[in-house]
Amino acid sequence: MKRSPRDTEESGRRVSRRALILGGAQALFVGGLALRMRHLQITQADEFRLLAEENRINMRLIPPSRGLVFDRAGHILAGNEQNYRIVIVREDAGDPEEALARLTRLVPLDEETLERALKEIRRHSPFVPVTIADRMLWEDVARVAVNAPVLPGISPEVGLSRFYPLGSDFAHVVGYVGPVSDYDLSQMEDPDPLLQIPRFQIGKTGVEAKSEELLRGKAGTRRIEVNAVGRVIRELDRIEGQPGADLQLTIDAGLQNFMQARLGDESAAAVVMDLAEGDLLGIASAPSFDPNKFVRGISVPDYKALMENPYRPLANKTVQGAYPPGSTFKVITALAALEDGFITPDETVYCPGYLEVGGRRFHCWRRGGHGHVDLLQSLEQSCDVYYYDLAQRVGIEKITAMARKFGLGERFDLPLSAVVSGLMPDKAWKRENRGAEWVVGDTLNAAIGQGFVLASPLQLAVMSARIATGRSVAPRLLKSIDGVERPSGAGAVLDVNPANLARIRRAMAAVVNNRRGTAYGSRVVAEGMEMAGKTGTSQVRNITAAERAQGVSRNEDLPWERRDHALFVAFAPIEAPRIAVSVLVEHGGGGSAAAAPIARDITLRALYGDLPPTSAYPERQRWEADQRLRKLPLRDPGTLPSGTRGRA
Repeated sequence: MKRSPRDTEESGRRVSRRALILGGAQALFVGGLALRMRHLQITQADEFRLLAEENRINMRLIPPSRGLVFDRAGHILAGNEQNYRIVIVREDAGDPEEALARLTRLVPLDEETLERALKEIRRHSPFVPVTIADRMLWEDVARVAVNAPVLPGISPEVGLSRFYPLGSDFAHVVGYVGPVSDYDLSQMEDPDPLLQIPRFQIGKTGVEAKSEELLRGKAGTRRIEVNAVGRVIRELDRIEGQPGADLQLTIDAGLQNFMQARLGDESAAAVVMDLAEGDLLGIASAPSFDPNKFVRGISVPDYKALMENPYRPLANKTVQGAYPPGSTFKVITALAALEDGFITPDETVYCPGYLEVGGRRFHCWRRGGHGHVDLLQSLEQSCDVYYYDLAQRVGIEKITAMARKFGLGERFDLPLSAVVSGLMPDKAWKRENRGAEWVVGDTLNAAIGQGFVLASPLQLAVMSARIATGRSVAPRLLKSIDGVERPSGAGAVLDVNPANLARIRRAMAAVVNNRRGTAYGSRVVAEGMEMAGKTGTSQVRNITAAERAQGVSRNEDLPWERRDHALFVAFAPIEAPRIAVSVLVEHGGGGSAAAAPIARDITLRALYGDLPPTSAYPERQRWEADQRLRKLPLRDPGTLPSGTRGRA
C-alpha cells in the first residue's frame, strides 16, 4: 500500500529527531570523556604519574642537629660543623662495585674507604642511603653533583659533624661521639630508627654518652622523587625534626685549661668544687687525648699508642680511679673519734715510730717517731701512730659510717663514664667479699687510708667541701638544659658537731701554714687567700722487714709503677671557704712534694680567676713560681669559642 506524502514527511521528522537526540547524547558523552581525560592527563597528571610509579618515591630520615655543649660562661665545648659527604642507595645504583668504580674516576678514594663502604652497603637494606665518604672537599662534591646523570644512586649531601674546639682539655668530661655499632644496638630495647642510618654517630663516653637522648633530638622526614636511574628529581615534602637540647656545664673552660696544663705530663687528676652550689669548676685528668680523632676515625697507630701508654690517657682518673686515700683519710678517723667522745682535742698519744699490736709492728712514716702529739699536731705532722691508737678505740664500723657521711664510698650521679663508688669497708663486707673475719690490723690500716679503703679524687674533693661547709655538698656538673637551671648541690647541714668540724679545719690550716706542717712549703701568703689542706701518701707495695732494717728505698730509686701515690686535699680561703680542691699524682711519691704544689697553683688560679700574682707565694718561691706559670701552654682567653645557647 502506497504511503501518503504526509505519512512520509512525518516519518522523516521522527527519524531526524531521533538522530539529533542520539547524536547529542553521543556528543555529550564524548565531550564528558574528553573533559575527564583532560583532567586526568593535565590537572592530575603529576599525582597519578607518581601513584603509578610509587616505587620511585623514597622516604628518608633527616638527622636532627645535635645539641651543643657549653661551659658555664657560654664557651662552646662541643659543636657542629658542616660536613660534605657522598652517599649511595643500592636499589637505585645497581651493582655497587660498578657504581663505586665509576665514582673513583671522579673522586680519589682509597681502598680502605671503598671496602668499608661495600661492607656497609651489604649490611643494610637496598633503600637505605649509605655514606661512602665524608669530610669531602667542596671541589669533589661539586664534581659528583655535575656528573649525577652518569652516577645513578650516588649523590652528594651536606650534613653536620661533631667537633670539639678545645680538644684535649675536655676529652674526659665531654667525651666524644662515634658511629653506632652492633653492640650499641644490642644494648637497646627499642632503638631509635635514626640509629639505623649508616655511620650515624652517638655519644661514646662522657657527657656525650650519658646525655645521649637529650643531645640527639628527634628525626625529621622527607619524601623525594627519583627517576629511572635513581637520580633525585625533587623533594615532595619535608617535616623538620627537633634539634637536640643544649647543655651548659658548670666547668670553667679557662680554669680547666690551666688545670690540664699544670698537670702536664704526669699521670694525675685534679678536681675543683664550688662550695656554694657544689658546681664542679674543673675536673681534669692527665694525660689527655684529642677527641676529634675519634670523630673523624682514629688511625690504628694513634689508637695503639693510647692503649699502650702506661699513664692510661683514655681513663678519666677523677671519677674512674679508686685509690687508697692515704693520710688525707685521717681527718675522717679523727672526726669519728671526736664525735663519739673517744678522745679530746688536747689528749696526747706517744709515737715512738711504731705501734705493736698482736705481735706485729705498725710503723709510722717517720722512723724516729713524733713523740707526744695531740689532735692538731697529729694532723699537722701526719703521725700514723696517733691514728693506729684511735682506730683501736673507735672501730671500723664508726669510721666507715663517718666516711660515708662525708661522701666516701658514694657513687655520685654525674653524666660521666664509669663513675666509681670507691670502697669504705666494714666487717660484713670482708665476710661477703673475702670470706674472712675482720681483724684489728685491718682497722689500723683503714684508719690511715690504706688497706681496703679506696676513694676517687672526686670523692676526696667532696670530703673537703663538706668539712669546709658543714653541709652535705654534692657535686653538680650539669648546670642547665636549654637554659633551665638544674637543682643545686648545696646540700643540707650535716649531723656533725660544728665544734668538732671547726677543730678539723684548724688542724688542716696548721698542715699548710705552721712551720712543722707537712705542706708548709706550699702555703699561700696573700692575705685573705690562705689555704687549709691535708697531704697524703699511699703505698702501692709492701715494705718487708728486711727492707726496713736496711732502710726503706726512696721513691725516686724505685721503678715508676712501684712508687707511692701522692695526694692533697684543700679548701680556701680559710676564713670564708669558696672552693675545695683535690689532687692525685699517680706514683708521684710524697703528697707534700708532688701533689700540694700543684694544688696550690690550681687553688690560686680558681680564686683569682686568672694567673695568680707571684705575691701570693712566699718570697723565696716567687721567681720559680713566675717561671713555672709563664711556661704553661695556656690558651689565650680571647680565643675561646663562644656561641648562643638555646634551640637552633
